[in-house]
Amino acid sequence: MPSFRTGPSRTGLLVRLSLAAALLAGLAPVAAVSAPAGAAVREAVPSRYLTAGRFTHPGVLVNRAQLEKVRVRATGRAEPWRSAFRSMRDSTYGSLSYEAAPTSVVSCPPGSRPGRGCVEERKDAIAAYTHALLWYITGDRAHARKAVQIMDAWSAVIDEHTEGNAPLQAAWAGTSWARAAEIMRYTYDGWPSSRVRRFASMLRTAYLPQVSADAADYNGNWELTMTDATMAIAVFLDDTEAFDDAVDRFRDRVPAYFYLSTDGRLPRRPPGSRISSAAEVRAYWYGQRRFVDGLAQETCRNFAHVGYGLAATGHIAETAWHQGVDLYAEAGPRLRAALAFHSGYQLGDAVPAWLCDGELSTRMGPDTEVLLNHLTVRKRVAIPDAQRVAERRRQAGLSGTDGLFVAWETLTHARNPG
Repeated sequence: MPSFRTGPSRTGLLVRLSLAAALLAGLAPVAAVSAPAGAAVREAVPSRYLTAGRFTHPGVLVNRAQLEKVRVRATGRAEPWRSAFRSMRDSTYGSLSYEAAPTSVVSCPPGSRPGRGCVEERKDAIAAYTHALLWYITGDRAHARKAVQIMDAWSAVIDEHTEGNAPLQAAWAGTSWARAAEIMRYTYDGWPSSRVRRFASMLRTAYLPQVSADAADYNGNWELTMTDATMAIAVFLDDTEAFDDAVDRFRDRVPAYFYLSTDGRLPRRPPGSRISSAAEVRAYWYGQRRFVDGLAQETCRNFAHVGYGLAATGHIAETAWHQGVDLYAEAGPRLRAALAFHSGYQLGDAVPAWLCDGELSTRMGPDTEVLLNHLTVRKRVAIPDAQRVAERRRQAGLSGTDGLFVAWETLTHARNPG
């Protein structure tokens, strides 16, 4: 098995965090677009990509039109939305007795060493997002209060993420926190502006420096998930610089993760990485020597991690879409090819000997709904195998959450163009 880095350099990360902290020290946490009364205002930096010059809210993964469609469908009898809503409502995440378990230092080492607060943080962030959705769907203010209670509990306590998996952990939780906060800030009148500012400060200081750090030498799902979090947090903070940086990293990383034959004989190398020779490229792609359209950098590792890459890519492009930036267009051929390629093997296609030495681990999570919605509904592109895989997961009740950063996307995005 090839050897390459799976987590950030601790020394380099500390340097970057120190620089980020110094740069951020004088900045107020929340910018001016639709800011709550009394919110501090950061000086706006013109975006290179936002055509309207400002952000649209709510606009992290789901926009208001999509939320309205979800609200209508959840109370009806049509599938798969009826079952998806009930699954969310009846989950432990949706319980009004849910209690947060915040900690000041979330410590997540790689490998099997025990951490502190890692699972709890991810669960609490998903729970906050779950209650935010339940609030919007049902209008029950008890769910709104619970979402805010969970977010307030963490923003009052957390200081930092540590150990080797800190950037990935911050990304997993940060994406869900930003989605929850975006819905609550722009649809609920009971979240005090002082608590909104505190939560924004938490995202800016305890999450953004981690998720915006470089991770060019790691498995590609790292930087894609970190970029997902960066963009989501940027929208909530009205931070044009962070948003533009996320767009740039998307454009760098997606072509280095999903292969197309137009890339040449070998896949593109992640910009900024130390991977240089053909042998190092093949090692980075888990020993694969033949490259075909749709292959992913982690295909020969397992489809679970490819799923994380697909989900994060979809999240980034969807959030950008809501902000008027069409990242789907430039990534579309890669994403169609990746969905088709992996879906065939998920459905049982024979694995050729040249592919990953004839062995694949094909267990992928509920990771494709956002991409399928855009490609097959908005753009009317047929990807039949990928559609069949999604339908099988829905029918089996496996389309809820992965417990990391994907949650309830059959409910929010199945045939829901917004």
